Amino acid sequence: MQTATIINNTELMSIKVAETILSLSQGGLHPHIANKWGYVAGMALTAIGQLGDWAGQAKYHEFVKRQMDVFIQEDGSIQGYTLEDYNLDHINKGKNLLRLWRETGEAKYEKAARLLADQLTGQPRTNEGGFWHKKIYPYQMWLDGLYMSSPYMAEYAWTFDESDWFDEAAHQLLLIEGRTRNTQTGLLHHAWDESGEQRWCDNRSGRSRHVWGRAMGWYAMALVDALEYFPVRHPKRGQLMGIFERMANAVVRVQDQESGVWAQVMDCNGREGNYLEASGSCMLTYALAKGIRLRYLAEIDRRVVERAYEGILQRFVTEDEKGVHLHGICHGAGLGGRKYRDGSFDYYISEAIVSDVLMGVAPLLLASIEIERLRGI
Repeated sequence: MQTATIINNTELMSIKVAETILSLSQGGLHPHIANKWGYVAGMALTAIGQLGDWAGQAKYHEFVKRQMDVFIQEDGSIQGYTLEDYNLDHINKGKNLLRLWRETGEAKYEKAARLLADQLTGQPRTNEGGFWHKKIYPYQMWLDGLYMSSPYMAEYAWTFDESDWFDEAAHQLLLIEGRTRNTQTGLLHHAWDESGEQRWCDNRSGRSRHVWGRAMGWYAMALVDALEYFPVRHPKRGQLMGIFERMANAVVRVQDQESGVWAQVMDCNGREGNYLEASGSCMLTYALAKGIRLRYLAEIDRRVVERAYEGILQRFVTEDEKGVHLHGICHGAGLGGRKYRDGSFDYYISEAIVSDVLMGVAPLLLASIEIERLRGI
């Protein structure tokens, strides 16, 4: 929501990361962004759009539009998207529609944005009104889904002056926090199964067994990104800030003391096999830095995020003639499914560790932008 004067400092990490992403494009289209309607690509475009604001360079917004136009048809339909899947992951890329509508006034972007809102209106819910993560995961709320949908609802409400969507976003954010929060650590477990049927959950609380670092990152980003659009007079705004502050303090308490970053399994620091993970560390750094910059966090010392960011650069980042590389990224983790993921510690540390995938590179770009904004570069 901010626009900076034009920044041409090619030594800034944000610009170096973005230029590395853009350098992979072929004919103006990025092979992992323009290939399908997916949530990781959506996060990457959101990050590049934020850099367009921060750096004041139109080429980044033009890049976003070019990738989105692969999917958005003139009648507002979205290539590769099926509403009836009721998959929250499919909302995330739509965040870029809202800016495109505001900036161009092209009807196709509004129609596509409203199509995604129609999905959310009909999204299957728990008995307390919480969105199922996907239709194929009955009665399950995952922290991941809050990032996919809640900032979208808040920005949608702000864009189209439909305040009921602020209420919905707040309800989802508060409900899952209450259901997944561990009262001893203050951290949020990856997911909650209202039915208690899944083998990955505690059958009394319904919570999954562990705190996955990237899931904490998804939720922290969901809170700070949604809050950016909430009206000052919204009755839940202060409560959302309160749970953000409480969660931020819990996150800081488990920050790795040597490196400043965070572990793959955040409630198992020091356990053999656990490791420091890049994507979750970048997400948490972004969320905390943005929260400090926007004055949502009153008690988090700025040195916490400075140390985390320096730890990211030292632990996970390398540079060469091809650009910036990010290492130590968990390739992916989930719960249940056909090839059953049981949510155990052993499961989370068994997933592949990879380099340079957008799942980690996009959060690195987001974190870099926020640290630079915080520093006033």
